[in-house]
Amino acid sequence: MKEILLPRARPSRWIEFGFQSLSILMALLFTTLVLLMAGAPPLEAYRQVLEGAFGSLKRATDILVAWVPLMLVTSGLLLTFTAGLWNIGVEGQIMLGAIAATGVMRALQETSLPPPVILILAMAAGMAGGAAWAGLVGLLKIHGGVHEIFGGLGLNFVATTLILWLIFGPWKRPGIGSMSGTEPFPERLWLPVFPGLRLSPWALLLALLSIALVYVLLSNTHFGLRLKAIGKNIRAAHRLGVPTARYLFLALLGCGAMAGLAGAVQVTAVYHRLIPPISSGYGYLGLLVAMLANYRVSWSVPVAFFFAALNIGSIQLPITLKLDSTLSGVMQGALVLFVLLMQGARARWQPKSPAESRDDA
Repeated sequence: MKEILLPRARPSRWIEFGFQSLSILMALLFTTLVLLMAGAPPLEAYRQVLEGAFGSLKRATDILVAWVPLMLVTSGLLLTFTAGLWNIGVEGQIMLGAIAATGVMRALQETSLPPPVILILAMAAGMAGGAAWAGLVGLLKIHGGVHEIFGGLGLNFVATTLILWLIFGPWKRPGIGSMSGTEPFPERLWLPVFPGLRLSPWALLLALLSIALVYVLLSNTHFGLRLKAIGKNIRAAHRLGVPTARYLFLALLGCGAMAGLAGAVQVTAVYHRLIPPISSGYGYLGLLVAMLANYRVSWSVPVAFFFAALNIGSIQLPITLKLDSTLSGVMQGALVLFVLLMQGARARWQPKSPAESRDDA
């Protein structure tokens, strides 16, 4: 009688931790090499990044200012990644959310409506704008046979052009259009912030609610279970009776709504107007966060915070070391690259668990 083998979870976790640690070390080594090639002292550069991120209360809260839209975008992307979709068009969905929120605020700012009502309507419009833009990606994929990567990228360019047209056309500042954006909204239409800081508690609450909602959807609902089934094997899910087209479309709508909300937050809580780079690259950065978190909701929170800290801390580099602040992008990209490489290496070399190999059972 053969011995019954039970799955051993602990060694697998240690192996996963080892591969993740190795990927972080390799990313640090790669970034250090880039710094040496640029003639900069690596240790001093890392110290300046930490100082720029956590050197004061204001800097630390600025990390949360960047974390909020990044977390909103990442929350939505977790839905589409779970369904097996590469929603590259999330950048354009942020922009359309910002455009919709700006349009509502411009239309209502002279009315007698209370500012909280206008802000709520702007947030709702932002979600609707982002969802509508994502819906176009879904329609192109489901009914036009256009892959979501190509449809999303094309719509990103359209969204960028649309923002420029609005800023230099119908919504231009009095007298002349400017790359600084539209006319700022009156302060009463800004989301309230903590005294002396740029962080809005309401924006922070929205980010926390978004990640909580996605966690519940993916962990405790039939909707999440069906999204996972589609992401694992869309053909098998279809044969089992799951309406795959509908769920793919709903995943894109949900992601677009959260991305649009991020755009609305950028308008109402950060810039207080529509500017050309309103998305701040959070769409593409959210893709990196989701991949680095291995598409896990719980891991996405600290990973997004880490990426936001790098973005804020790197602002110190041009001031003190005359280095370009895009060094943070080098480190972020290297980190994701090496994590993906280590995941591939682990899948190739890690022995299968007893539960996976039952040939002699």
